[in-house]
Amino acid sequence: MGVIPPYMTGMLRRVPPFLLLGLLSLPASVMAAPGCPSVREALAPLLGVQAELDAGEPLTIVALGSSSTEGAGASSPQASYPNRLEAVLRRKLPGVELQVINAGKSGETSQEMLARMESDVIAHDPDLVIWQAGGNEVLLGRDPAAFLDLMRQGLRRLRQAGVEVVLMDNQRSPRILDAPAHARFDAAMRLLAEEERVPLFARSRLMRGWQEAGLPPGEVLAQDGLHHNDLGYSCLAEALAAALLRSAGQREAQLAAN
Repeated sequence: MGVIPPYMTGMLRRVPPFLLLGLLSLPASVMAAPGCPSVREALAPLLGVQAELDAGEPLTIVALGSSSTEGAGASSPQASYPNRLEAVLRRKLPGVELQVINAGKSGETSQEMLARMESDVIAHDPDLVIWQAGGNEVLLGRDPAAFLDLMRQGLRRLRQAGVEVVLMDNQRSPRILDAPAHARFDAAMRLLAEEERVPLFARSRLMRGWQEAGLPPGEVLAQDGLHHNDLGYSCLAEALAAALLRSAGQREAQLAAN
């Protein structure tokens, strides 16, 4: 039989012994590795995206962020979460003309993202922006209050341009968790989402859900102790796509069939 991936061990512990014996006796060709855990993240309704899909209009999404948006830690640019997100959405929405533009740049803070908001985001006339931010501020020891002010400016500009936004918080990685202010930035992002009435895709909560489902952080993070690896980006894209489509009013039965 093939080698069992480490993240399967938690799942196997919950399988009754008589079933486990039969499972382990299967040949490797039959016992394929499972997909990503089915952990849901709920988002507030994205009425603009829903209107685009209902009308059969093209859908443009811009993924704005730093290195975990650009794809640091992945084996190739194609394995970044924006690229994987586009692939999942194309599979779930056959016939819909859509693109996900990767506007992530490694090392950037929200101030630097704000400086290129016009050229790298609004110039694409997006229907939706997924804004991942805060990781580099945490690592640099920046002030959460200043971070909030900059993010509010960016959200105000996107709102003026008629763009819907989903915020994304930090990953659960050793280097983030070792930073003294990481909890304050998580709280700042939750406060920002509440005050500005913007959906928050809580990557921190998602990763805790993965761990409870038997997929520990070490299996979805690169060796640098900070970024996702290919599996992490793939699972992130799967969960994000499901959340976006549910919030845009797509029917569960239709999505499950693809």
